[in-house]
Amino acid sequence: MPLKFPTRETLKIMRILIAEDDEVLADGLSQSMRQSGYAVDCVRDGLSAKLILSGDQPFDLVILDLGLPKMDGFSVLRSLRESNRQVPVIILTARDAEGDRVKGLDLGADDYMIKPFSLPELEARVRALIRRGQCGVNPVYSCGALTFDSVGRRAAISGATLELTTRELSVLEALMSRIGWVVSKEQLLERLYSYSEEASNNAIEVYIHRLRKKIEPAGVTIRTIRGLGYVIDNLPAAVR
Repeated sequence: MPLKFPTRETLKIMRILIAEDDEVLADGLSQSMRQSGYAVDCVRDGLSAKLILSGDQPFDLVILDLGLPKMDGFSVLRSLRESNRQVPVIILTARDAEGDRVKGLDLGADDYMIKPFSLPELEARVRALIRRGQCGVNPVYSCGALTFDSVGRRAAISGATLELTTRELSVLEALMSRIGWVVSKEQLLERLYSYSEEASNNAIEVYIHRLRKKIEPAGVTIRTIRGLGYVIDNLPAAVR
């Protein structure tokens, strides 16, 4: 069977940009989003946010503080919308004046949360906005008895939940979203780690090894394509 290779565009990577100058809050948000299975990049000033958003890296969502140094959040948002980029934006701010909320929404924000806020509520709003952006895309992938719900981030074998770590879930999602296609180590690393994090190809091998043992009961195999990457399928050995 001929191998198929997903491009950067066809292998969907859920990536969030957090623009927040409060170091403690930024670190807490980054950790929470990564535990939820997203790749996260974080900047501490508005100018950096503008530059990274105007680059080639696509983001699925932006969490944007208004009181940023160098360039405020309103200016970042205005620049983003003027460039015709429709990435969803959640504003986080200590400003609770109605005028500020109206201005943010008029500039193109999709949601608005006042500090202090509930982290579970923020996570729910993130999921809702990303789900809205996935309209028309089937959120559940199936391979044999193995299923993966990309919205609920749940893997199951014959309906029974499969216990996986956050990064195992992310690797499995990348493979399940391109069943029968080769996914490279570089694409998996990009999905799991932000630009500021260091990671090695060995880390991917560890996650693949763990996943193989856990999905064997479903009759599903993760094949290694030497020098190219990995492919998940449930083909009989004779046609592999």
